[in-house]
Amino acid sequence: MRKKRIVRAVIVVVLLAAVVYSVYSATTKDERAVLQVGDTAPDFTLTDLNGQQHQLSEYKGKGVVLNFWGTWCKPCKKEMPALDAQYKQFHDQGVELLAINIAESTYAVENFVSRYDLTFPVAIDDKKSVMRAYNIDPLPTTIFIDATGHIANIITGEMTEADIQNYMTTIQPK
Repeated sequence: MRKKRIVRAVIVVVLLAAVVYSVYSATTKDERAVLQVGDTAPDFTLTDLNGQQHQLSEYKGKGVVLNFWGTWCKPCKKEMPALDAQYKQFHDQGVELLAINIAESTYAVENFVSRYDLTFPVAIDDKKSVMRAYNIDPLPTTIFIDATGHIANIITGEMTEADIQNYMTTIQPK
């Protein structure tokens, strides 16, 4: 009799776990969907270090570069000067760049921006909501979005300045 109760209890626990997992999977499905080239870029709003809000949908008609990074990330440090140089080249040609730091302190990010003398907007994704929406892993990851709001390229890892220039050329509005 005691064995039957234990077996029933185990079955109930397993069924309950399956139901909880199914509900969780259904409610977070969109959040976990892997983005691909050609997909519409998920909209978001972040505030940069200067207090200016950046909503992705407001950049429709422009090319947009989203660079996800961290101050501790060596490849991020190496590509930042190249990103800044290309931002200066392409900004007047309709290409925006938003560097999105992943949940670090404002102090650390401001020091980094100052040390590298970056001129493009830098925002901190303190809740990691944009990181999750774009399924970012590893850092750096750079998303190139065309003027129609579709993902043109997803680059994981460090890029050279020539790479950045080539990708920015592909999203430059005609």
